[in-house]
Amino acid sequence: MDKNKNKAEKAEKNSQTKDNAPEIVDDLEEVVDSPDAEPDEAETLTMQLEATQEALEKEKKEYLFLMAEFDNYRKRVTREKAEIIKNGAEKVLAGLLPIVDDFERGLKASKDADSADSVREGMELIYNKLIKFLESNGVKAMDSTGKDFDPELHEAIASIPAPSEDLKGKVIDTTQTGYTLNDKVLRHAKVAVGE
Repeated sequence: MDKNKNKAEKAEKNSQTKDNAPEIVDDLEEVVDSPDAEPDEAETLTMQLEATQEALEKEKKEYLFLMAEFDNYRKRVTREKAEIIKNGAEKVLAGLLPIVDDFERGLKASKDADSADSVREGMELIYNKLIKFLESNGVKAMDSTGKDFDPELHEAIASIPAPSEDLKGKVIDTTQTGYTLNDKVLRHAKVAVGE
């Protein structure tokens, strides 16, 4: 009788954690198969086993629900990212349309213009408007002439004799302006370097 009681106590301890379900089943079988087993012990072990199985099922359902929720989140983020990439340039392109309108008006006006000065003045106004728009979107022109040559910012297309000793290794002339976008190089400046 003491032997069965010890086994029942052991089974009760094991049933306190849901990870021990196989051990509970083994202990339950030993107690039920034993001729001296008390009916209350078997009943208790059976109830504990059922409670453990219910808890396991509940956790399994919660896990599956969480996995489905995460999968939906991942799909939504992927879809939103694709939409942002697809329409990312929309704001910039919409901002350029008024400048295109100005060019169209300038071209129509230049047909009837007698003076090249008025056409040039109109072109300068449109150019200034475009530069302001680019600056408002984080695009800035690099000031390269007279600065030290920096391969991170400049692309050397020629090296020319320096007019003075202090201009060696410096940018003598900029043939194409470089631009940065939020302090990141958008286009390298094409420069002639003094040697």
